[in-house]
Amino acid sequence: MEVPTVSLVIPPSNSIPAEPPKIISAKMLAESASLTSAIPSAYYFSEDSYELADPNDPEFQLPTIDFSLLTSDSPDQRSKMLHELANICRDWGCFLVTNHGVTESLKQAMIEAADRFFNLTEEEKHNIAKKYEADPTQIRYGTSYNARSEKVRLWRDFIKLRLHPDFPTLNENDGYSEVAMKYSKKTREIATELVEAISESLGLDPNYIYKALDLDSGVQFLLANYYPPCPQPELAMGLSHHTDQCLITILTDNDVSGLQVLHNHKWVTVTSTPKTFLVILADQMQIVTNGKYKSAMHRGRVNKEAKRISLASLHGPSFETLVTPSPVLVEREGKAPLYRSIKYREYVELQHRSRMDLKCALDQILI
Repeated sequence: MEVPTVSLVIPPSNSIPAEPPKIISAKMLAESASLTSAIPSAYYFSEDSYELADPNDPEFQLPTIDFSLLTSDSPDQRSKMLHELANICRDWGCFLVTNHGVTESLKQAMIEAADRFFNLTEEEKHNIAKKYEADPTQIRYGTSYNARSEKVRLWRDFIKLRLHPDFPTLNENDGYSEVAMKYSKKTREIATELVEAISESLGLDPNYIYKALDLDSGVQFLLANYYPPCPQPELAMGLSHHTDQCLITILTDNDVSGLQVLHNHKWVTVTSTPKTFLVILADQMQIVTNGKYKSAMHRGRVNKEAKRISLASLHGPSFETLVTPSPVLVEREGKAPLYRSIKYREYVELQHRSRMDLKCALDQILI
């Protein structure tokens, strides 16, 4: 998979030196008295391979799927939407979803719960994650992606919870766990319907992908990202370019735009719209479809004026599931498998190592 070229910007001579040791989160840095008009040089980051798409160019208008028509009882409506879905998954790997059934009040409650979490003290946030340090896949709180090994810091903080098949408790008093449970249940229902529709759009049984990846016991994560306002957004990056390691991601935010997806060698800015989810196909989808449907490259930018909170509901196989290109698709299309079979756990570890070098994990398993 072609990925953007990354160049580290050489900071001007009058820039702030590397991040002061007392700053341990992007939020703390953004709110600190030491931050005036220039960010620390440790946050300088530039991706200059591709230019921004013209938002008025029809070629770069992000496609939309009406979820109510996709799940319609009308065979004609559903057939039409499945045809559109197939083209979108092949050409874009991502799309907006309307009429999905998740209320704005539930979305807002989840955004507010995440905001409350990020407003806790650093000690409180780290203590919550520390309760599950024996299994870091259960809960993880941090800043950047891996501050010890990244070549440059990212302008974001995050909390990541594994919500399925088991569910952790953050803090009984703040309501985060309760609303996260409700939110995750609704997004899981949407993900299940979408996976069935995607399977059917490939000419497969609706339950083919679901069963092949054993999604009954699959893992679901809720990743909340906090991007504080940045005085030099043109120099910083909220989240560097990547594809998701899972099967499918359902994304929303606090109606502050910042996500960009790569399409036809240009970055397309996703305009945040109320009552709409962004669906992103991920690496396991590209593997199981033998490259027919693409995993969408995307990144998160920051701005000067407003904090951005995004919620990514990530759905994937169980860690022990062996993911392989569909033998049915391989035989039907007469193409050799593009990717070697790999356990999901091993792929997650591979992707983590690859991201540290700003590489694509899918390229590492090409046959």
